[in-house]
Amino acid sequence: MAGSELPGGHGEDSGPRPRGGGSTGEPTRLLRAALQEVSTVIVGQDQMVERSMVALIARGHCLLEGVPGIAKTLAVSTLAKVTGGSFARVQFTPDLVPSDIVGTRIYHPSTEQFDVELGPVFANFVLADEINRAPAKVQSSLLEVMAEKQVSLGGATHPLPDPFIVIATQNPVESEGVYPLPEAQRDRFLMKVVVDHPRAHEEMEILRRMSARPPEPHQILDPVTLKELQGDAERVHVHQLIADYVVRLVMSTREPESYGVPELRRVLEVGASPRASLGLVAAARALALIRGRDYVLPEDVRVLARDVIAHRLVLTFDALADGVSTTQVVDRVLAAVPPPRVIWDDPPSGEQAAAAVR
Repeated sequence: MAGSELPGGHGEDSGPRPRGGGSTGEPTRLLRAALQEVSTVIVGQDQMVERSMVALIARGHCLLEGVPGIAKTLAVSTLAKVTGGSFARVQFTPDLVPSDIVGTRIYHPSTEQFDVELGPVFANFVLADEINRAPAKVQSSLLEVMAEKQVSLGGATHPLPDPFIVIATQNPVESEGVYPLPEAQRDRFLMKVVVDHPRAHEEMEILRRMSARPPEPHQILDPVTLKELQGDAERVHVHQLIADYVVRLVMSTREPESYGVPELRRVLEVGASPRASLGLVAAARALALIRGRDYVLPEDVRVLARDVIAHRLVLTFDALADGVSTTQVVDRVLAAVPPPRVIWDDPPSGEQAAAAVR
């Protein structure tokens, strides 16, 4: 891929990229090996596992939405084992308080001093199970954790482990006794992944694999290697036209009349924030690395658009009454906003093929 590097991106523009080349070699091999190891335990949830890995490599957080019993918790704990990170699970309940998550100060009479007891968020992988069962005060305690990757207690700031990711789950079926995530909280998640039931042949494989002695995953990565892979993803090339495509997708949710989708004006109350643009580029870089490329293609952006943009949209009351979903809005935007065309140029024999995005 030729052209200028995304402003503010990492790495230098190395000019034309080879057709079918631009291979990332060892980073891709490690990531695919990790995903393969997770798949020895998790059956039929390839998209959920891949998106969780994308969020991890992109230094983001992930929200998994699905009914109980479809291996959301097992997938997160298995990913933590395979990548070698510490793991903590917090079961969110209505009686939870913020100190149960981030920690608190405890007075010791023997020393006549307050000591800080750090909470379970001080782990590489934090699973916030059924996050919508806790009230807003508890959910908001994660805002600093997710945005700044630190916790402030007693006037002191405590940094979280690096790498760090929050993966939350929520049940979309039950509405009694749950507290919907506020917009500010949803915006902190890089992506929201809807997890479906497995298909019939996958259910048979689950029975065969898990009914007797469930397989144990092996560690493939470690936190140091994981940080290096995150750095590799940040160096993935993003062409200026890819960046422009990302911006047009996000802006069309804020100014639909300017981007050929005026009908969305009555549907959208609030469009996607700039975090959507940043997150879509970061996620596309991570996905390209997993798929063996050191450059982003328009298809990477399109594949991730639903997961990154949909949960950031706020619909009008009329749209909710008509049963319109945010994923339908994103699909309409993807259909209306044209991506840049990828053109492979064949140079004279003996020269390396060059790729250009036009």
